[in-house]
Amino acid sequence: MNPVNSSLQPGFAYVGCFTSPGRKGHGKGINVFRTDPANGTLRHVQLLPEFVDPSFLVLDHSGKYLYSVSASEGKISAFSVDSRSGQLTWLNTRSSGGVNPVALCLDPSNRFLLTVNYSSGSVVVLPVAPDGSLEPQCDFIQLQGEPGPDKKEQDVSHPHHISFDNQGPYVFVPDKGYDKIFVFSFDARTGKLALNDTLSVEAAPGAGPRHIAFHPGGAYGYVINELDSTISTFSYAPDREVFEQIQVISALPAGFSGETTGAEIQVAPSGKFVYASNRGHDSIVVCAVDELTGYLNAVQWESTQGATPRYFTLDPSGNFLYALNQDSDSLVMFKVDQATGTLTPGDQTISIGSPVCMVFTR
Repeated sequence: MNPVNSSLQPGFAYVGCFTSPGRKGHGKGINVFRTDPANGTLRHVQLLPEFVDPSFLVLDHSGKYLYSVSASEGKISAFSVDSRSGQLTWLNTRSSGGVNPVALCLDPSNRFLLTVNYSSGSVVVLPVAPDGSLEPQCDFIQLQGEPGPDKKEQDVSHPHHISFDNQGPYVFVPDKGYDKIFVFSFDARTGKLALNDTLSVEAAPGAGPRHIAFHPGGAYGYVINELDSTISTFSYAPDREVFEQIQVISALPAGFSGETTGAEIQVAPSGKFVYASNRGHDSIVVCAVDELTGYLNAVQWESTQGATPRYFTLDPSGNFLYALNQDSDSLVMFKVDQATGTLTPGDQTISIGSPVCMVFTR
């Protein structure tokens, strides 16, 4: 493993969880930790227990504000971040414009916050005020399409993620229910979205696309498909309006036949590796990226040391990975070998109820 860059400064990490009985949650809200980039350890500094099901978090690009969904209440809350202590101060709360918001992202200018509502199949845009608080929605799109073949999981539209590409002109929404990745152009002046039929793509029937991550070089996108536990690689050229699937691999090791679903996917800051989580197999799959083609080759399946890794994330340096085991109430740190991308268990496991999202200041 490469030595850790000693010039990195301590920062902060924010962890959201499920809190309500309806989500089988027994977490306590939003937890704030101080990070040590030298060894990857976390030290608890604040708990905000009054927020219900803060199951997805995002920091704005300046690190001054944090936003959280309240999945069960259909709300989104804004917080200011104290740059010295990392502690959060609540600013305001707005409706998500639908049922069960599950993901958030900010446009490159920090002027608009975008969300998707999983249970009501909608995309919503909320303006961000100069003080970081949220204003009422300025755009609403009801997704249209055909349900996939899984009668239980694909009865209607179920968007589970929303993300800008690296450049910012396009917004990507993987829809598990419709087996489709919707792509929208974004008007940075008005916050309005417009569907781009050329870039939007159909997934394999029953795949259930869930989350998307882009290569730092911008030429590739990677999607974890929830229902068939596969990873799709896409060639991406926004200037030519090309978003084309070029590879599909299993997120599971050969021979595994138990019940499992794909959950999260992330690309290493170096662009050399892609990571994805399996709930049921309870593992992180490590994939090496071919620098010429963007293709993936699985090189390791590492146990998350717990049950149901709904989420995981890499720290800003890429030296540490943190697995959030929803059903065993643990946050487990792993060390990342920068040469091979492989994971080894680290020096810290934190007991925390139903953790399902984690973000870092950068």
